[in-house]
Amino acid sequence: MSTAPEPIPLPVTAVTCLEDRAHVERTTVVDLTAGVQRLRLGPVGALAVDRTLHAELTAGPPATVLDARIVRAWTPRARRPAADDSALRHRVDALEQEQVTLEQRRDRLHARLDALGRLAADLLRDIGEGTGHGETEVPRWRGELDRVDAERDAHAEELRTVQARLTVLATELGTAGDALELAEQRPAELVGHIELTVEATAAGPAELRVSHLVPCALWRPAYRAVLDGDSLTLETDAMVWQRTGEDWSGVRLTLSTARSALAGEPPRLSEDRLTLQDRSPAERRTVDVEIREEETADLGPAAVLGLPGVDDGGEVRVLHSPAPVTVPSDGRGHRVPVSSFTTAARGEYACTPELSPLVTQVVRFDNRSGHALLAGPVDLVRGSGFSGRGTLDFTAPGAPVELAYGSRDDHRVVRETEETRDTTTLTQRTVITRTVRLHLSRFSAPHERAQSEAAAQAEGTGERTVVLRERIPVSEVSAVEVRLRKESCSPAPDAVDADGIVRWDLDLPPGGRRTVTLVYELSANSKVTGV
Repeated sequence: MSTAPEPIPLPVTAVTCLEDRAHVERTTVVDLTAGVQRLRLGPVGALAVDRTLHAELTAGPPATVLDARIVRAWTPRARRPAADDSALRHRVDALEQEQVTLEQRRDRLHARLDALGRLAADLLRDIGEGTGHGETEVPRWRGELDRVDAERDAHAEELRTVQARLTVLATELGTAGDALELAEQRPAELVGHIELTVEATAAGPAELRVSHLVPCALWRPAYRAVLDGDSLTLETDAMVWQRTGEDWSGVRLTLSTARSALAGEPPRLSEDRLTLQDRSPAERRTVDVEIREEETADLGPAAVLGLPGVDDGGEVRVLHSPAPVTVPSDGRGHRVPVSSFTTAARGEYACTPELSPLVTQVVRFDNRSGHALLAGPVDLVRGSGFSGRGTLDFTAPGAPVELAYGSRDDHRVVRETEETRDTTTLTQRTVITRTVRLHLSRFSAPHERAQSEAAAQAEGTGERTVVLRERIPVSEVSAVEVRLRKESCSPAPDAVDADGIVRWDLDLPPGGRRTVTLVYELSANSKVTGV
Protein backbone atom coordinates (compact mmCIF):
# COMPACT_ATOMS: atom_id res chain seq x y z
CA MET A 1 0.00 0.00 0.00
CA SER A 2 1.05 3.58 -0.62
CA THR A 3 0.35 6.42 1.80
CA ALA A 4 0.33 10.02 0.63
CA PRO A 5 2.87 12.18 2.52
CA GLU A 6 0.46 15.12 2.81
CA PRO A 7 -3.27 14.86 3.58
CA ILE A 8 -5.63 15.54 0.69
CA PRO A 9 -7.91 18.55 1.37
CA LEU A 10 -11.51 17.51 1.98
CA PRO A 11 -13.68 20.67 2.23
CA VAL A 12 -17.30 20.75 3.34
CA THR A 13 -19.55 21.26 0.29
CA ALA A 14 -23.07 20.53 1.60
CA VAL A 15 -24.69 20.57 5.03
CA THR A 16 -28.10 19.34 6.16
CA CYS A 17 -28.79 21.08 9.46
CA LEU A 18 -31.15 19.10 11.69
CA GLU A 19 -32.89 20.13 14.88
CA ASP A 20 -29.90 19.38 17.13
CA ARG A 21 -27.08 18.20 14.84
CA ALA A 22 -25.89 18.38 11.23
CA HIS A 23 -25.20 15.96 8.39
CA VAL A 24 -22.01 17.08 6.62
CA GLU A 25 -21.09 16.11 3.06
CA ARG A 26 -17.59 16.53 1.61
CA THR A 27 -16.43 16.05 -1.98
CA THR A 28 -13.02 16.11 -3.62
CA VAL A 29 -11.10 14.60 -6.55
CA VAL A 30 -8.35 12.07 -5.79
CA ASP A 31 -5.72 10.55 -8.08
CA LEU A 32 -5.85 6.76 -7.84
CA THR A 33 -3.25 4.24 -8.86
CA ALA A 34 -3.93 0.68 -9.81
CA GLY A 35 -4.05 -1.63 -6.82
CA VAL A 36 -4.72 -1.18 -3.12
CA GLN A 37 -3.77 2.15 -1.59
CA ARG A 38 -4.39 4.15 1.55
CA LEU A 39 -5.49 7.77 1.31
CA ARG A 40 -5.25 10.32 4.10
CA LEU A 41 -7.75 13.18 3.83
CA GLY A 42 -8.46 16.19 5.95
CA PRO A 43 -8.21 17.72 8.37
CA VAL A 44 -11.81 17.28 9.58
CA GLY A 45 -13.53 18.29 12.79
CA ALA A 46 -12.69 16.12 15.75
CA LEU A 47 -16.41 15.96 16.71
CA ALA A 48 -17.37 13.84 13.69
CA VAL A 49 -19.38 10.75 14.66
CA ASP A 50 -17.36 7.67 13.66
CA ARG A 51 -20.25 5.26 13.20
CA THR A 52 -21.96 7.59 10.69
CA LEU A 53 -18.91 7.90 8.40
CA HIS A 54 -19.72 6.88 4.82
CA ALA A 55 -17.41 7.17 1.81
CA GLU A 56 -18.04 6.32 -1.85
CA LEU A 57 -16.44 6.94 -5.22
CA THR A 58 -19.03 8.49 -7.54
CA ALA A 59 -17.01 8.94 -10.76
CA GLY A 60 -13.75 7.78 -12.29
CA PRO A 61 -12.13 4.36 -12.81
CA PRO A 62 -13.75 1.32 -11.19
CA ALA A 63 -12.74 1.34 -7.53
CA THR A 64 -14.01 0.12 -4.17
CA VAL A 65 -13.67 1.64 -0.72
CA LEU A 66 -12.44 -1.19 1.51
CA ASP A 67 -12.22 0.70 4.79
CA ALA A 68 -12.94 4.18 6.12
CA ARG A 69 -12.07 5.48 9.56
CA ILE A 70 -11.42 8.72 11.44
CA VAL A 71 -8.02 9.06 13.11
CA ARG A 72 -7.55 11.80 15.70
CA ALA A 73 -4.30 13.20 17.01
CA TRP A 74 -3.23 15.98 19.34
CA THR A 75 -1.22 18.66 17.58
CA PRO A 76 0.71 21.29 19.53
CA ARG A 77 -0.46 24.84 19.14
CA ALA A 78 1.92 27.08 17.20
CA ARG A 79 3.99 29.38 19.42
CA ARG A 80 3.90 32.26 16.98
CA PRO A 81 0.76 33.59 15.23
CA ALA A 82 0.27 32.88 11.57
CA ALA A 83 0.05 35.54 8.88
CA ASP A 84 -3.74 35.29 8.68
CA ASP A 85 -4.30 35.70 12.44
CA SER A 86 -6.01 38.78 13.83
CA ALA A 87 -4.23 42.05 14.68
CA LEU A 88 -5.10 41.50 18.36
CA ARG A 89 -3.26 38.18 18.42
CA HIS A 90 -0.24 39.78 16.71
CA ARG A 91 -0.37 42.58 19.30
CA VAL A 92 -0.33 40.09 22.16
CA ASP A 93 2.59 38.25 20.57
CA ALA A 94 4.55 41.51 20.15
CA LEU A 95 3.96 42.44 23.79
CA GLU A 96 5.08 39.00 24.94
CA GLN A 97 8.26 39.23 22.85
CA GLU A 98 9.01 42.70 24.23
CA GLN A 99 8.41 41.44 27.76
CA VAL A 100 10.87 38.58 27.29
CA THR A 101 13.51 40.97 25.86
CA LEU A 102 13.10 43.42 28.76
CA GLU A 103 13.29 40.64 31.34
CA GLN A 104 16.55 39.44 29.82
CA ARG A 105 17.86 43.03 29.80
CA ARG A 106 16.85 43.41 33.47
CA ASP A 107 18.74 40.24 34.42
CA ARG A 108 21.86 41.47 32.61
CA LEU A 109 21.66 44.84 34.37
CA HIS A 110 21.36 43.12 37.77
CA ALA A 111 24.40 41.02 36.96
CA ARG A 112 26.31 44.12 35.78
CA LEU A 113 25.45 46.04 38.95
CA ASP A 114 26.57 43.11 41.10
CA ALA A 115 29.90 43.02 39.24
CA LEU A 116 30.35 46.78 39.66
CA GLY A 117 29.57 46.46 43.38
CA ARG A 118 32.27 43.78 43.80
CA LEU A 119 34.67 45.94 41.74
CA ALA A 120 34.05 48.93 44.02
CA ALA A 121 34.63 46.76 47.11
CA ASP A 122 37.91 45.44 45.68
CA LEU A 123 38.99 48.98 44.76
CA LEU A 124 38.33 50.25 48.29
CA ARG A 125 40.23 47.30 49.78
CA ASP A 126 43.17 48.01 47.42
CA ILE A 127 43.16 51.69 48.52
CA GLY A 128 43.21 50.65 52.19
CA GLU A 129 46.08 48.21 51.69
CA GLY A 130 48.07 50.78 49.63
CA THR A 131 47.57 53.44 52.25
CA GLY A 132 48.92 51.05 54.90
CA HIS A 133 52.04 50.48 52.85
CA GLY A 134 52.56 54.23 52.38
CA GLU A 135 51.35 54.44 48.80
CA THR A 136 49.66 57.73 47.78
CA GLU A 137 48.13 57.35 44.31
CA VAL A 138 45.27 59.73 44.94
CA PRO A 139 44.59 60.75 41.27
CA ARG A 140 44.39 57.11 40.11
CA TRP A 141 42.19 56.08 43.01
CA ARG A 142 39.90 59.07 42.45
CA GLY A 143 39.61 58.30 38.73
CA GLU A 144 38.81 54.61 39.31
CA LEU A 145 36.20 55.40 41.95
CA ASP A 146 34.54 58.04 39.73
CA ARG A 147 34.40 55.64 36.76
CA VAL A 148 32.82 52.84 38.86
CA ASP A 149 30.29 55.21 40.45
CA ALA A 150 29.35 56.65 37.02
CA GLU A 151 28.77 53.19 35.56
CA ARG A 152 26.74 52.13 38.60
CA ASP A 153 24.55 55.24 38.35
CA ALA A 154 24.02 54.76 34.60
CA HIS A 155 23.10 51.09 34.95
CA ALA A 156 20.85 51.79 37.95
CA GLU A 157 18.97 54.44 35.97
CA GLU A 158 18.60 52.04 33.02
CA LEU A 159 17.36 49.34 35.41
CA ARG A 160 14.70 51.69 36.80
CA THR A 161 13.59 52.51 33.24
CA VAL A 162 13.39 48.81 32.35
CA GLN A 163 11.38 47.97 35.50
CA ALA A 164 8.96 50.85 34.85
CA ARG A 165 8.45 49.65 31.28
CA LEU A 166 7.91 46.08 32.51
CA THR A 167 5.19 47.32 34.89
CA VAL A 168 3.40 49.17 32.09
CA LEU A 169 3.91 46.22 29.75
CA ALA A 170 2.38 43.79 32.26
CA THR A 171 -0.76 45.97 32.45
CA GLU A 172 -1.04 46.23 28.65
CA LEU A 173 -0.45 42.51 28.21
CA GLY A 174 -3.12 41.67 30.78
CA THR A 175 -5.66 43.93 29.08
CA ALA A 176 -4.83 42.58 25.61
CA GLY A 177 -4.95 39.00 26.89
CA ASP A 178 -8.40 39.51 28.42
CA ALA A 179 -9.65 41.07 25.18
CA LEU A 180 -8.22 38.15 23.19
CA GLU A 181 -9.97 35.61 25.41
CA LEU A 182 -13.28 37.42 24.95
CA ALA A 183 -12.93 38.01 21.20
CA GLU A 184 -11.33 34.78 20.05
CA GLN A 185 -11.21 31.19 21.11
CA ARG A 186 -8.15 29.04 21.24
CA PRO A 187 -8.11 26.72 18.24
CA ALA A 188 -8.87 23.09 18.93
CA GLU A 189 -5.72 21.05 19.36
CA LEU A 190 -7.48 17.73 18.64
CA VAL A 191 -7.45 17.30 14.86
CA GLY A 192 -9.03 14.45 12.91
CA HIS A 193 -8.16 12.93 9.55
CA ILE A 194 -9.99 10.37 7.44
CA GLU A 195 -8.06 7.34 6.30
CA LEU A 196 -9.48 5.41 3.34
CA THR A 197 -8.33 2.12 1.96
CA VAL A 198 -9.23 1.99 -1.73
CA GLU A 199 -8.77 -0.73 -4.33
CA ALA A 200 -8.74 0.50 -7.94
CA THR A 201 -8.49 -1.56 -11.11
CA ALA A 202 -6.95 1.29 -13.12
CA ALA A 203 -5.22 4.60 -12.47
CA GLY A 204 -6.91 7.95 -12.93
CA PRO A 205 -8.76 10.75 -11.15
CA ALA A 206 -11.92 9.82 -9.21
CA GLU A 207 -14.56 11.85 -7.42
CA LEU A 208 -14.87 11.02 -3.74
CA ARG A 209 -17.84 11.83 -1.52
CA VAL A 210 -17.68 11.48 2.26
CA SER A 211 -20.54 12.14 4.68
CA HIS A 212 -21.00 11.92 8.44
CA LEU A 213 -22.98 13.41 11.33
CA VAL A 214 -21.57 16.05 13.64
CA PRO A 215 -23.04 17.48 16.89
CA CYS A 216 -23.02 21.08 18.17
CA ALA A 217 -25.11 22.44 15.29
CA LEU A 218 -28.77 23.47 15.18
CA TRP A 219 -31.20 25.87 13.53
CA ARG A 220 -34.47 27.60 14.27
CA PRO A 221 -36.85 29.52 11.97
CA ALA A 222 -37.15 33.31 12.15
CA TYR A 223 -39.28 35.75 10.16
CA ARG A 224 -39.49 39.42 9.23
CA ALA A 225 -42.87 40.89 8.26
CA VAL A 226 -42.86 44.30 6.52
CA LEU A 227 -46.28 45.98 6.27
CA ASP A 228 -46.62 48.60 3.52
CA GLY A 229 -50.19 49.81 3.20
CA ASP A 230 -52.32 46.93 1.89
CA SER A 231 -49.37 44.64 1.05
CA LEU A 232 -47.17 42.59 3.33
CA THR A 233 -43.74 41.09 2.65
CA LEU A 234 -42.80 38.07 4.74
CA GLU A 235 -39.15 37.02 4.76
CA THR A 236 -38.35 33.53 6.00
CA ASP A 237 -34.89 33.11 7.52
CA ALA A 238 -33.07 30.43 9.44
CA MET A 239 -30.95 31.17 12.50
CA VAL A 240 -28.04 28.73 12.36
CA TRP A 241 -25.62 28.06 15.22
CA GLN A 242 -22.65 25.73 14.90
CA ARG A 243 -19.56 24.95 16.98
CA THR A 244 -18.32 21.89 15.15
CA GLY A 245 -14.68 23.00 15.03
CA GLU A 246 -14.55 23.95 11.34
CA ASP A 247 -16.18 26.68 9.29
CA TRP A 248 -18.80 26.03 6.62
CA SER A 249 -17.66 28.18 3.69
CA GLY A 250 -19.80 28.43 0.56
CA VAL A 251 -21.84 25.29 1.31
CA ARG A 252 -25.24 24.19 0.04
CA LEU A 253 -27.40 24.43 3.14
CA THR A 254 -30.49 22.28 3.70
CA LEU A 255 -32.69 22.75 6.76
CA SER A 256 -34.63 19.77 8.06
CA THR A 257 -36.89 19.14 11.04
CA ALA A 258 -36.02 15.43 11.18
CA ARG A 259 -35.16 14.15 14.65
CA SER A 260 -32.62 11.40 14.09
CA ALA A 261 -32.19 10.84 17.83
CA LEU A 262 -35.90 10.28 18.44
CA ALA A 263 -36.74 6.65 19.14
CA GLY A 264 -39.33 5.05 16.88
CA GLU A 265 -40.73 2.52 19.35
CA PRO A 266 -44.53 2.41 19.76
CA PRO A 267 -45.93 3.28 23.19
CA ARG A 268 -46.64 0.47 25.62
CA LEU A 269 -50.29 -0.46 26.07
CA SER A 270 -51.57 -0.76 29.61
CA GLU A 271 -54.77 -2.42 30.76
CA ASP A 272 -57.68 -0.02 31.23
CA ARG A 273 -60.74 -1.42 33.01
CA LEU A 274 -64.15 0.23 32.55
CA THR A 275 -66.85 -0.39 35.13
CA LEU A 276 -70.53 0.60 35.28
CA GLN A 277 -72.12 1.90 38.43
CA ASP A 278 -75.77 2.74 39.06
CA ARG A 279 -76.52 6.31 39.94
CA SER A 280 -77.83 7.06 43.38
CA PRO A 281 -81.36 8.52 43.87
CA ALA A 282 -79.80 11.92 44.65
CA GLU A 283 -77.82 11.83 41.44
CA ARG A 284 -80.96 10.95 39.46
CA ARG A 285 -82.79 13.96 40.87
CA THR A 286 -80.04 16.52 40.05
CA VAL A 287 -77.92 17.55 37.08
CA ASP A 288 -74.49 18.77 38.17
CA VAL A 289 -73.00 21.31 35.75
CA GLU A 290 -70.03 23.64 35.89
CA ILE A 291 -68.73 26.56 33.88
CA ARG A 292 -65.33 25.91 32.34
CA GLU A 293 -63.03 27.75 29.95
CA GLU A 294 -62.43 26.21 26.52
CA GLU A 295 -59.95 27.50 23.95
CA THR A 296 -61.39 27.49 20.44
CA ALA A 297 -59.01 26.77 17.57
CA ASP A 298 -58.98 25.36 14.07
CA LEU A 299 -57.83 21.85 13.30
CA GLY A 300 -54.06 21.57 13.26
CA PRO A 301 -51.04 20.50 15.31
CA ALA A 302 -50.98 20.98 19.04
CA ALA A 303 -49.43 24.20 20.24
CA VAL A 304 -45.82 24.06 21.48
CA LEU A 305 -45.25 26.17 24.58
CA GLY A 306 -41.94 28.04 24.61
CA LEU A 307 -40.82 26.49 21.31
CA PRO A 308 -38.25 24.04 22.79
CA GLY A 309 -37.78 22.56 19.32
CA VAL A 310 -39.00 23.08 15.78
CA ASP A 311 -42.79 22.79 15.50
CA ASP A 312 -43.29 21.07 12.13
CA GLY A 313 -46.87 19.86 12.58
CA GLY A 314 -45.80 16.24 13.12
CA GLU A 315 -44.32 15.85 9.62
CA VAL A 316 -40.70 16.27 8.55
CA ARG A 317 -40.22 19.55 6.67
CA VAL A 318 -37.23 20.33 4.45
CA LEU A 319 -36.17 23.84 3.40
CA HIS A 320 -33.33 24.84 1.10
CA SER A 321 -31.18 27.94 1.03
CA PRO A 322 -31.36 29.48 -2.47
CA ALA A 323 -27.63 30.39 -2.51
CA PRO A 324 -24.43 29.03 -0.94
CA VAL A 325 -23.89 30.28 2.59
CA THR A 326 -20.99 30.65 5.02
CA VAL A 327 -21.43 29.83 8.70
CA PRO A 328 -18.31 30.18 10.88
CA SER A 329 -17.75 27.87 13.82
CA ASP A 330 -18.09 30.53 16.52
CA GLY A 331 -21.23 29.40 18.34
CA ARG A 332 -23.10 32.57 17.38
CA GLY A 333 -26.39 32.83 15.54
CA HIS A 334 -26.17 33.57 11.81
CA ARG A 335 -29.24 34.57 9.79
CA VAL A 336 -29.59 32.68 6.50
CA PRO A 337 -32.27 33.79 3.97
CA VAL A 338 -34.64 31.02 2.85
CA SER A 339 -37.61 32.60 1.02
CA SER A 340 -39.61 35.80 0.63
CA PHE A 341 -43.01 36.70 -0.79
CA THR A 342 -45.31 39.70 -1.03
CA THR A 343 -49.08 39.37 -0.82
CA ALA A 344 -52.19 41.40 -0.13
CA ALA A 345 -52.95 41.96 3.54
CA ARG A 346 -56.29 42.55 5.24
CA GLY A 347 -56.04 44.64 8.39
CA GLU A 348 -58.42 45.46 11.19
CA TYR A 349 -58.38 47.07 14.61
CA ALA A 350 -59.58 44.39 17.01
CA CYS A 351 -60.39 44.43 20.69
CA THR A 352 -61.46 41.76 23.17
CA PRO A 353 -62.25 43.69 26.37
CA GLU A 354 -62.65 40.57 28.50
CA LEU A 355 -58.99 39.71 27.87
CA SER A 356 -57.39 43.14 27.36
CA PRO A 357 -58.54 46.78 27.29
CA LEU A 358 -56.25 47.50 24.32
CA VAL A 359 -57.15 47.90 20.66
CA THR A 360 -54.69 45.92 18.53
CA GLN A 361 -53.90 46.23 14.85
CA VAL A 362 -54.31 42.74 13.35
CA VAL A 363 -53.14 41.83 9.84
CA ARG A 364 -54.36 38.73 8.00
CA PHE A 365 -52.89 37.27 4.82
CA ASP A 366 -52.36 33.93 3.07
CA ASN A 367 -49.18 31.88 3.12
CA ARG A 368 -47.79 32.23 -0.43
CA SER A 369 -44.26 31.05 0.34
CA GLY A 370 -44.74 27.63 -1.26
CA HIS A 371 -43.76 25.80 1.93
CA ALA A 372 -45.04 25.45 5.47
CA LEU A 373 -44.27 28.27 7.89
CA LEU A 374 -42.84 26.75 11.04
CA ALA A 375 -43.55 28.25 14.44
CA GLY A 376 -41.05 30.95 15.38
CA PRO A 377 -40.47 34.62 16.23
CA VAL A 378 -41.25 37.33 13.69
CA ASP A 379 -39.88 40.88 13.56
CA LEU A 380 -42.71 43.32 12.81
CA VAL A 381 -41.86 46.31 10.58
CA ARG A 382 -44.25 48.95 9.26
CA GLY A 383 -44.06 52.53 7.98
CA SER A 384 -42.56 53.91 11.20
CA GLY A 385 -39.87 51.20 11.32
CA PHE A 386 -39.39 48.30 13.70
CA SER A 387 -42.50 48.07 15.88
CA GLY A 388 -41.89 44.94 17.94
CA ARG A 389 -41.63 41.18 17.84
CA GLY A 390 -44.43 38.64 17.65
CA THR A 391 -44.89 34.89 17.23
CA LEU A 392 -45.90 33.04 14.09
CA ASP A 393 -47.72 29.73 14.54
CA PHE A 394 -47.33 26.72 12.27
CA THR A 395 -49.09 27.49 8.98
CA ALA A 396 -49.59 25.15 6.05
CA PRO A 397 -49.01 26.36 2.47
CA GLY A 398 -51.90 28.55 1.34
CA ALA A 399 -53.44 28.73 4.83
CA PRO A 400 -54.36 32.09 6.41
CA VAL A 401 -51.89 33.79 8.73
CA GLU A 402 -52.71 36.28 11.47
CA LEU A 403 -50.19 38.75 12.93
CA ALA A 404 -50.71 41.38 15.63
CA TYR A 405 -48.81 44.63 15.03
CA GLY A 406 -49.20 46.00 18.54
CA SER A 407 -51.80 48.11 20.34
CA ARG A 408 -53.03 51.61 19.54
CA ASP A 409 -52.26 54.18 22.22
CA ASP A 410 -55.12 56.45 21.17
CA HIS A 411 -57.86 53.89 21.96
CA ARG A 412 -59.26 52.75 25.26
CA VAL A 413 -61.98 50.31 26.30
CA VAL A 414 -63.71 50.14 29.70
CA ARG A 415 -65.74 47.03 30.54
CA GLU A 416 -68.58 46.91 33.11
CA THR A 417 -70.68 43.86 34.04
CA GLU A 418 -73.93 43.41 35.97
CA GLU A 419 -75.69 40.20 36.97
CA THR A 420 -79.19 39.54 38.30
CA ARG A 421 -80.61 36.22 39.47
CA ASP A 422 -84.30 35.32 39.56
CA THR A 423 -86.34 32.15 40.13
CA THR A 424 -89.78 31.69 38.58
CA THR A 425 -92.53 30.40 40.82
CA LEU A 426 -94.35 28.08 38.43
CA THR A 427 -91.49 26.33 36.64
CA GLN A 428 -88.87 26.76 39.36
CA ARG A 429 -86.33 27.77 36.72
CA THR A 430 -83.34 29.88 37.70
CA VAL A 431 -82.75 32.76 35.32
CA ILE A 432 -79.46 34.65 35.40
CA THR A 433 -79.38 37.87 33.40
CA ARG A 434 -75.97 39.35 32.64
CA THR A 435 -75.40 42.79 31.19
CA VAL A 436 -72.04 43.81 29.77
CA ARG A 437 -71.35 47.44 28.88
CA LEU A 438 -68.34 48.35 26.80
CA HIS A 439 -67.22 51.98 26.55
CA LEU A 440 -64.94 52.51 23.56
CA SER A 441 -63.09 55.84 23.17
CA ARG A 442 -60.74 57.23 20.54
CA PHE A 443 -58.46 60.06 21.65
CA SER A 444 -57.13 62.50 19.08
CA ALA A 445 -55.24 65.77 19.28
CA PRO A 446 -56.99 68.94 18.02
CA HIS A 447 -54.79 69.18 14.93
CA GLU A 448 -55.50 65.49 14.13
CA ARG A 449 -59.23 66.18 14.35
CA ALA A 450 -58.89 69.12 11.97
CA GLN A 451 -56.86 67.02 9.51
CA SER A 452 -59.36 64.18 9.80
CA GLU A 453 -62.30 66.52 9.14
CA ALA A 454 -60.53 67.88 6.04
CA ALA A 455 -59.81 64.33 4.86
CA ALA A 456 -63.41 63.34 5.52
CA GLN A 457 -64.69 66.20 3.40
CA ALA A 458 -62.26 65.32 0.61
CA GLU A 459 -62.67 61.52 0.68
CA GLY A 460 -66.07 61.16 2.26
CA THR A 461 -64.89 59.40 5.44
CA GLY A 462 -62.61 60.02 8.44
CA GLU A 463 -63.70 57.15 10.66
CA ARG A 464 -61.83 54.08 11.84
CA THR A 465 -63.53 50.71 12.13
CA VAL A 466 -62.88 48.79 15.36
CA VAL A 467 -63.96 45.15 15.60
CA LEU A 468 -65.23 44.48 19.10
CA ARG A 469 -65.63 40.89 20.32
CA GLU A 470 -67.36 39.63 23.45
CA ARG A 471 -68.39 36.10 24.34
CA ILE A 472 -71.44 34.45 25.84
CA PRO A 473 -71.61 30.94 27.36
CA VAL A 474 -72.47 27.94 25.17
CA SER A 475 -74.52 25.18 26.79
CA GLU A 476 -73.74 21.51 26.23
CA VAL A 477 -76.78 20.10 28.12
CA SER A 478 -80.47 20.59 27.40
CA ALA A 479 -81.20 21.44 31.03
CA VAL A 480 -79.31 24.75 30.65
CA GLU A 481 -80.31 27.30 28.02
CA VAL A 482 -78.48 30.44 26.93
CA ARG A 483 -80.39 33.14 25.05
CA LEU A 484 -79.06 36.35 23.60
CA ARG A 485 -81.54 39.17 24.09
CA LYS A 486 -80.97 41.04 20.86
CA GLU A 487 -83.81 43.46 21.57
CA SER A 488 -81.91 44.68 24.67
CA CYS A 489 -78.49 44.86 22.98
CA SER A 490 -77.46 48.30 21.84
CA PRO A 491 -76.45 48.33 19.08
CA ALA A 492 -77.48 44.95 17.70
CA PRO A 493 -74.54 42.56 17.14
CA ASP A 494 -73.27 42.18 13.59
CA ALA A 495 -72.60 38.45 13.99
CA VAL A 496 -72.74 35.62 16.53
CA ASP A 497 -70.85 32.39 15.78
CA ALA A 498 -71.32 28.86 17.11
CA ASP A 499 -68.64 29.34 19.78
CA GLY A 500 -70.59 32.18 21.39
CA ILE A 501 -68.41 35.01 20.05
CA VAL A 502 -70.45 38.18 19.54
CA ARG A 503 -68.98 40.75 17.13
CA TRP A 504 -69.60 44.46 16.47
CA ASP A 505 -68.02 46.54 13.70
CA LEU A 506 -67.92 50.05 15.16
CA ASP A 507 -66.99 53.20 13.24
CA LEU A 508 -65.19 55.74 15.42
CA PRO A 509 -64.40 59.28 14.24
CA PRO A 510 -61.47 61.19 15.77
CA GLY A 511 -62.32 61.94 19.39
CA GLY A 512 -65.44 59.75 19.18
CA ARG A 513 -66.98 57.53 21.86
CA ARG A 514 -69.33 54.54 21.60
CA THR A 515 -71.08 52.48 24.21
CA VAL A 516 -72.03 48.86 23.48
CA THR A 517 -74.50 46.93 25.60
CA LEU A 518 -74.71 43.14 25.57
CA VAL A 519 -77.52 41.31 27.41
CA TYR A 520 -77.99 37.55 27.59
CA GLU A 521 -79.89 35.12 29.81
CA LEU A 522 -78.76 31.80 31.27
CA SER A 523 -81.69 29.68 32.52
CA ALA A 524 -81.64 26.29 34.21
CA ASN A 525 -84.37 24.06 35.63
CA SER A 526 -84.65 23.05 39.25
CA LYS A 527 -82.60 19.85 38.84
CA VAL A 528 -79.48 21.75 37.81
CA THR A 529 -76.83 22.44 40.45
CA GLY A 530 -73.56 24.33 40.12
CA VAL A 531 -74.88 27.34 38.22
